[in-house]
Amino acid sequence: MTNVPKAYREADVRGATAVRLVVLLYEQIIRDLTQAALAFEQNDIESRTKCINHAILVVAYLQSPLDFGKGGKVAKDLDQFYNALRQNLMQVQFFPSKNGMNQLITDALAVREAWIEVERAETALTTRSVSVPSAAASPISSAADVSPVRTKWQG
Repeated sequence: MTNVPKAYREADVRGATAVRLVVLLYEQIIRDLTQAALAFEQNDIESRTKCINHAILVVAYLQSPLDFGKGGKVAKDLDQFYNALRQNLMQVQFFPSKNGMNQLITDALAVREAWIEVERAETALTTRSVSVPSAAASPISSAADVSPVRTKWQG
């Protein structure tokens, strides 16, 4: 489901910060939607369905660790965005359209870019040896605070 070799993706994930993992998940959604759009153009319903279903699963992975206690309004806004994104993915699944898929890709690209900016700021802080508690800086809880998602995901 992806053009990026598995070993490369695994290396990118190892030791990644929580913010970097979020960026990688958005990149996966974008890949899934791009492949779904191509499948739509080729009238490949099975492939389109598989790609959109995978994107829905990735949204669940993004949404599951939101920490409403520590993340406040940002976590709530992200939760609403993920609910809307999931709803729009279901809409394009049942009523496929090129415009609908393109809009979802555009939305995912915009939010991914925002997370890249957060990643840049986080990197700038760490290179200056300034310590920021990750729980305060991110609406996402630490891995220790998250119960595992029981779905099988292969990206």
